[in-house]
Amino acid sequence: MADAAIRFGIIGCAEIARKVSRAITLAPNAKLAAVGSRSHEKAARFAAENNFPSDAKTYGSYEAVLDDPNVDAVYVPLPTSLHVRWAVLAAQKKKHVLLEKPVALNAVEFDAVVEACESNGVQFMDGTMWMHNPRTAKMKEFLSDKQRFGQLKSIQTIVTFAADPDFLKNDIRVKPDLDANGALGDAGWYCIRSILWVADYELPKTVIALHGTELNDAGVILSCGASLHWDDGKVATFHCSFLSHLTMDTTAIGTKGTLHLHDFVVPFQEKEASFSAGTECWFNELVSGWEPPPSKHTVTTDLPQEALMVKEFSSLIETIKVKGSKPEKKWPTISRKTQLVLDAVKASIEKGYEPVEVGN
Repeated sequence: MADAAIRFGIIGCAEIARKVSRAITLAPNAKLAAVGSRSHEKAARFAAENNFPSDAKTYGSYEAVLDDPNVDAVYVPLPTSLHVRWAVLAAQKKKHVLLEKPVALNAVEFDAVVEACESNGVQFMDGTMWMHNPRTAKMKEFLSDKQRFGQLKSIQTIVTFAADPDFLKNDIRVKPDLDANGALGDAGWYCIRSILWVADYELPKTVIALHGTELNDAGVILSCGASLHWDDGKVATFHCSFLSHLTMDTTAIGTKGTLHLHDFVVPFQEKEASFSAGTECWFNELVSGWEPPPSKHTVTTDLPQEALMVKEFSSLIETIKVKGSKPEKKWPTISRKTQLVLDAVKASIEKGYEPVEVGN
């Protein structure tokens, strides 16, 4: 562990924090320094169960982590309704902010987070882990190749999992006071991000929610979908759900090529990930097969994608600390665009599936 390792505090002991704690341990330039919960006992138990170093601090409040002078950055896995409060306070305490997705209940809340981070000179990044997998950069090479992929025409993406009865009754993601956007905020965030990533973050002009949204008794979305439309004719569709079998597909279709992947959020295997790329495919003479068939590409990595996320976030912080650089604006910009589309989809659902223009 390098002496310059970025020291992380975690506020909240959510299940996802176990995965990110491991990622901080695996990242070569990061270190677990503290964890805080609403009770000291819970924080201490979390630290013991997740291999925190012996010198890490455990606190019985979130504030104590933010007040710890030995914490450089905080990871915030709290329910979405609490994000704006704690992310803003963290930034005001000069802590860099790694915020779990979805970043906020709406773009107005997120703007408060961004303003706090910018005015206090701290780095912001959301916890969308697949963005940091080396496969993602390799796929972008294909999508950007006009000879192999051509001009983007359409995108389809699906993120679903079949939640068990306990999840559907008790998980924070089905509670209107904790994560009011439900499956749209959780699984839908990934769908929207993948669409924007394929489209080089060009926002669509309008979105139209698809009929058939399913809500629980409290009015929280359990399943929904939408179509996204650009002025140049590009179109995208997505479906997200807590009620269907585990599926994590993205397809991008260009004029010359097609990209397919079936595990974009969480790879089938931790240290290798594949995708399919087809270029100028057509049928053979008897129309009994394809010539050439799509090719499979596998990308390996020594570190899992969540550790690469922590590594990149820590590198940005180190640049700020050592060189006095300003925080990188790429990540909050991408987060905000994702949130704007999510807001528009929710508005379309609430307006009876009417088209809604995406804000800016």
